[in-house]
Amino acid sequence: MQRYLFNVIKNLKLRWKMVVLVLPLVIIPIFLVGGIIGYISTKQAYLGITQTSKDDLQHMASFTVDLLNSHYQQFQVYKQDKEKTFHEELKTVSELAYNVVKSQANLQKSGRMDLATAMREARNALLKVNVGKTGYIYAMNSRGELKVHVAQEGTNVSESRDETGRYFIKEMIEKAHRAKPGEVLYIVYPWKNAALGDKSLRKKVVAYRYFKEWDWIIAAGGYLEETYEDLAFERRSFEALKEKIKSKKVGKTGYIYAMDSSGNFMIHPTGEGKNFLNAQDSNGQHFIKEMCERKNGWIRYPWKNKGDEAPRMKIVRYEYFEPWNWIVAVGSYEEEFYQEANAIKGRILESMVVLTILVSVLSVFMVLLASRVMTEPISRMIEVIRKVKQGRLDETMPVESEDELGELAHAFNRMTRIIKHNKELEANLAQQGKMASLGVLSSGVAHEINNPLGVILGYAAYIEKKLTPEDPNYKFIHEIKRESKRCKKIVQDLLSYARTPQPVLEETDINDLLEQIVDFAANHTDMHHVTVKKSFDRSLPPIMVDGDQLRQVAINLILNAGAAMQKGGELVVSTEPGGEEWVSLKFRDNGAGISPEHMEKIFEPFFTTKVKGTGLGLAITRQIVEQHHGKIGIESEMGVGTTVEVRLPLQREEYC
Repeated sequence: MQRYLFNVIKNLKLRWKMVVLVLPLVIIPIFLVGGIIGYISTKQAYLGITQTSKDDLQHMASFTVDLLNSHYQQFQVYKQDKEKTFHEELKTVSELAYNVVKSQANLQKSGRMDLATAMREARNALLKVNVGKTGYIYAMNSRGELKVHVAQEGTNVSESRDETGRYFIKEMIEKAHRAKPGEVLYIVYPWKNAALGDKSLRKKVVAYRYFKEWDWIIAAGGYLEETYEDLAFERRSFEALKEKIKSKKVGKTGYIYAMDSSGNFMIHPTGEGKNFLNAQDSNGQHFIKEMCERKNGWIRYPWKNKGDEAPRMKIVRYEYFEPWNWIVAVGSYEEEFYQEANAIKGRILESMVVLTILVSVLSVFMVLLASRVMTEPISRMIEVIRKVKQGRLDETMPVESEDELGELAHAFNRMTRIIKHNKELEANLAQQGKMASLGVLSSGVAHEINNPLGVILGYAAYIEKKLTPEDPNYKFIHEIKRESKRCKKIVQDLLSYARTPQPVLEETDINDLLEQIVDFAANHTDMHHVTVKKSFDRSLPPIMVDGDQLRQVAINLILNAGAAMQKGGELVVSTEPGGEEWVSLKFRDNGAGISPEHMEKIFEPFFTTKVKGTGLGLAITRQIVEQHHGKIGIESEMGVGTTVEVRLPLQREEYC
């Protein structure tokens, strides 16, 4: 499988190789980074939301405790004031009762009545005094026998205990015996009087003094709550407070509740007044009992409400309210507790997926773009290589950068130039061989033809002198002479083309050379109808050329331009830089122009459009330019004119 995959990749185009190999290196890290960031973000969101939610539960529990404490403190101050006043009132009543008993004892001492009468009178007086709504005065001796009491007179109550189990009667007797003379003592104890229909404990306050002469402990007692002026208002305030607490929602279905340390629900939306100490969660754990024992902390337990298909985990924060021995709890289901965290998790995952997909798409686009940028120059190079392979050596690779590909393009272009030059050298060598053969042939032909032509020209000239222009034969003799000269010139041009010597290079100011040639050619009989203008760049440096051969090139081009402008025209001869490596010579006329079908054959030997031309002028011109390692080109448009450009190198490049 691995080998097959390797072969598939190996046979792909370079661009798709880059996509297949590079794209996974980009996409996989993006998915990994996206996944890691999403995981960390989700965890952080859970931690943040969890801590925030716990802080909310903590805050609500503390706030509820503060509400209860505020209510407690508000009415506690009022009760303390009332209790202090009640103490003073009981003290006054107890001292009044003490003085009543004392006055009766004084009457008994003075002999005005006996002891039994004095005690009876004192009893009757004390029974007439009421303390509050249900309070009263009573008296007992040191053995706990009630001497004065509204209901239990004669009963021994020394073993009586309050609702907390304290022997409050014995405590009163002991303190009375240790009291200082005239000292009023107090005792407070919880008491529920069934005879009065009490359903709950009430706080009872008793002020008492010890009358030693009769061994009486004279006490005035009453219930503290009977002194409160607006007990109903406190109850209404507490009920309003409970409703406020019960109406406070925690999350979607959570709530606040309160219970005492025995598990009695004091505040609850549905279970108020009930005892849930033995309630169990779905795992059988007594969670209420645990809360009552610990009184403060956090607890988690599974709980199934009616309508729930399965138990749900509940989390509760509870705090202890000491003044009332209450446990205040704030609870919420964890699924609601983490609802916001789950929502944030979903949004984070959604964002990360979308962002990862977008970045991946962008990465695919960038990789494709990068592969295109990297492979397009190579594709263009391959196209050029294919063309060069077909023999089109003029094709060059575009150099668009200075990197390795640019360096490769430079090297390839130089290589094609060398190959082209070598092919040209081969062609030149072949041509030189042909020219050598042609030269030998031309020499023989010239020798064999020139002699008869000389004889013909000699006799034609002799006859021409013997005849007058009016003679009918004069015209024929003149044509013989003229055509013989033309034959001689053709032979001479043929010799020149076949035996063009190698240039003798000398440092030459091309502008001065052209100026001499233009001045000479302008006076030629074939150029009288043409205006010749010069436009030379005087900043051109001297170059190495053969002046005589360039003179022949320039004259050929100037005379050709003159021949193309039979009805007159303008010829501009100019020089200018041809880049950093060349000097450009231009010959621009506004003559008839050259037709497109003749452009490809214009430099071929013996090709001419002139009636009397040999077709060797431009062939010799190109031969001379190429021997100077230069280039010649022609641009022409019918009816507009022709421009011939000769480019000569500033520095001759030697090819190896």
